[in-house]
Amino acid sequence: MFYQGGTEVEELKGYVDHIIFRNPDNGYTVFVMVCDEELTCVGTFSMLSEGENIMVKGEYTEHPMYGKQFTVQTLEECEPEDEASMERYLGSGAIKGIGAALAARIVRRFKKDTFRIIEEEPERLVEVKGISERKAMEISDQVAEKRDLRQAMIFLQQYGISLNLAVKIYGIYQQDIYRIIKENPYQLADDVQGVGFKIADEIAAKAGIRTDSDFRIRSGILYTLLQATAEGHTYLPQKELTKRTVELLGVEPEHIEEHYMNLSIDKKIIIKGDHIYGAAYYYMEASVASMLQELDIKYDVPEIEMELRISQIEKHSGMEPDEMQILAVKEAVKNGLLVITGGPGTGKTTTINTIIRYFESEGMDIALAAPTGRAAKRMSDTTGYEARTIHRMLELNGGMDGNAGFSRNADHPLETDVIIIDEMSMVDINLMYALLKAVTAGTRLILVGDVNQLPSVGPGSVLKDIIDSEAFPVVKLTKIFRQATQSDIIINAHKINDGEEVVLDNKSMDFFFLKRYEADKIINVTIQLIAQKLPKFVDASPFDIQVLTPMRKGLLGVERLNGILQQYLNPKSEDKKEREHGSHIFREGDKVMQTKNNYQLEWEIRSKYGFAIDKGLGVFNGDMGIIKEINEYAETMTVEFDEGRMVDYSLKNLDELELAYAITIHKSQGSEYPAVVIPLLNGPQMLMNRNLLYTAVTRAKKCVTLVGDENTFVSMIQNTRQQKRYTGLGEEIRKLVSA
Repeated sequence: MFYQGGTEVEELKGYVDHIIFRNPDNGYTVFVMVCDEELTCVGTFSMLSEGENIMVKGEYTEHPMYGKQFTVQTLEECEPEDEASMERYLGSGAIKGIGAALAARIVRRFKKDTFRIIEEEPERLVEVKGISERKAMEISDQVAEKRDLRQAMIFLQQYGISLNLAVKIYGIYQQDIYRIIKENPYQLADDVQGVGFKIADEIAAKAGIRTDSDFRIRSGILYTLLQATAEGHTYLPQKELTKRTVELLGVEPEHIEEHYMNLSIDKKIIIKGDHIYGAAYYYMEASVASMLQELDIKYDVPEIEMELRISQIEKHSGMEPDEMQILAVKEAVKNGLLVITGGPGTGKTTTINTIIRYFESEGMDIALAAPTGRAAKRMSDTTGYEARTIHRMLELNGGMDGNAGFSRNADHPLETDVIIIDEMSMVDINLMYALLKAVTAGTRLILVGDVNQLPSVGPGSVLKDIIDSEAFPVVKLTKIFRQATQSDIIINAHKINDGEEVVLDNKSMDFFFLKRYEADKIINVTIQLIAQKLPKFVDASPFDIQVLTPMRKGLLGVERLNGILQQYLNPKSEDKKEREHGSHIFREGDKVMQTKNNYQLEWEIRSKYGFAIDKGLGVFNGDMGIIKEINEYAETMTVEFDEGRMVDYSLKNLDELELAYAITIHKSQGSEYPAVVIPLLNGPQMLMNRNLLYTAVTRAKKCVTLVGDENTFVSMIQNTRQQKRYTGLGEEIRKLVSA
C-alpha cells in the first residue's frame, strides 16, 4: 500500500480469471481477478485477455448495486512466472488452437522454458504430441503478434487515439506505425477511414511535428478541398483555397502555394487555370460531361408519326397536354438526352405520364427513379408505375470500407430503353457519375426537375450546370395549369420565385401567415398548430406535419426546436423506453432522421408476423422514420423508414440519427408533406434568401403556415443572393461541345 496525491493506492498481483463486460469502443472493462481472493475490477484498458498475469494499481470502492470493487488506475502485463500461470495463460483461449489439454502438455514438456521456446525456438514445439511444424509456427506468430499489438496499442494511446481506431491503424501499418507517427502522421488521413486531417494534426502536434512541415501543409490543402465539397463545391479558386488553408494551418500563403505544383505532379490535385480541384472531383465532372455527350443521340422520327401517337394517347388517357408539354414529348422521342424543368403546377407529371405512354406504345422498357425514397414513392403515386430510388435501381452493394458500390455500372449496365429521373435538383455529382456509368449510349435519358429548388446537399450543381451549358435539349414548362391556380401554395411559390409581392391577409384556404415577433411565442403557436389545428384541417397525423426552419442553431434552430417539440408531441412515459446519446434523448415513438449516407446499413421489410420479405442495403442522408423499439437486452434501436424498411441500429452507434420534428429546409428537398409550418425570424443574409423560401413553400401539399415576422418574409423574397457554388461541369460540357 502507498499514497498518491493524498489517496491510498493499493498494488495487487494476480491473473484475469474471466471478463464480465467489455466496451470495444472505449476499452471500459469489468473483470474478475484472482489474487489472494476473487476480486471484481473495473477500468479502461487497451487490451486484456482471460488468463493474463497482471499487476494493477488502484483503490477499493463500494458500488451501490454490485458491492465491493477495485477501481484500476494502471495495469501492467506480467510475464508468467511459474508453470501454473504459463499453463493457465496458454489454455485460456488467448492463443487460437491451444486448449487446456494441449497447454498442459506444452508446459509439462518445456517447464519454465515454455515462453522462451515459443518465441526463440518455435520449431521445438513439434516435440509435443498434437503439434505439427505448421501449428508450431502459428502459435509462435500469435504470441509475437499479441505482444506487438499490445505494445502498439500502448504507443498509440499516448497520442490520444481511441482503442477502436488504434486497432484499425495497427491493422493497416503493423510495425511501420512507429515510423509513420514520428515522421508523417498525416499519412493516416489518406490511408485510414475515420482519421481526418484534424485527428492527424493533433497526433502530429503530440509527436512534435513542426507546424510548417511539408507533410502538414500538403495534408491541410487536401483537407481544405475536402471540406469545400461539404459546402457543395467541386473546386476552389486558387486565391480562395490559399486563404482557407492559411486560416486552417496558421502559416504564410507562400508556404502553401509552393506545394500546389508538387500535389499536381502527384495527381492529388488538378489545376485548371486558377481552379484547383481534388483530383477525384475533376475526373468525375469531366467523365459526366463526356458520358452526357455520348447519350446525346438524335433520332429521325417523322413529325406526323409523333403527332398521331400523341393524339391517340390523349384520346385513351383523357390527358390534354398543352403545346410545351407536347414539345417535351416530341423532344424525348427525338433525342437520347433531354432535360425538362418547371416549377409546381406547370404539368411536369402530365408530361412524364404522356412520355411513358408514348414509349410504352412503342414496346419499350421504361425505368423510373428519383434520389430519395419519398420522391420515388410520389413518382409511383402520380404515374401508376413502379419508381425506385436511384441507389436501388443501380443495385447498391455496400462497397468496400463504407464507400458506395453499385452492381450496375459500365460492365453491367441497366437493361432498359428509357430512364426517367425526377427531382434532378437533388442529384449531386457523385450520384450522377454512378448513374451515367450504368447507362449505355442508345438508352434515352430524361432528367426532370425544378432548377429553382435548392441545389443538392452533396457537391455539384448538376441540373443547373447542364441547363446553363446550353449544349443539350431543354424544355422549360412555365404555364400554371387551371387546377393549380386554385392553390395559393403554387401561386405564391411562383410569386416568390419571380420576386413579386405575396398578399398575407389569411383569406387563403391553404397559405397562412401568423404574425409573431418573439421566438417563444412562435414556438407556442407551432405546437398548437401541429398538435391541435392542422391534423384535422389536412386529414393527417401530427407526425405527418413537418416543421421546416432555415437554421440548425439559434432560438428557432433545429436543435432547440426538436427538444421542445419532443416534450409536447412524444412526452416521457413509463411505457416508452428511451436512450440518451450525446445531447439527444431518443424515445420510442420519436420521429428521427438519418444524417449521412450509410451504404452498409442493412434494412428489411417485414411481414405482419415479423418475417423478412425484402432486404437491402443503404440508408441515406435525409431519410426519415419512427423509432419502433429500443431493446436494451439486444442493445439495438429499431427505426421504421419509408416503405416499411426496418433498420436495427446499435445503441452504441446512434451518431447518424437525430430528432426530426423540425428539420432544416435543405434536408426537406425532394420530400412532400400534407402540411408544413415555417418559423421565421431574422437570420444570416446568405441563408435567408428567395431560393430557400421557395423550396420550403413548395414542400407542402395541402397547407403552408408561416409563423413569425412578415418583414423577414419580404426581405427573403427580395434577397436573391445565394452562396456561390464553385462547379466545373458546365465548363467541361461546353469545352467538349466546342471541340
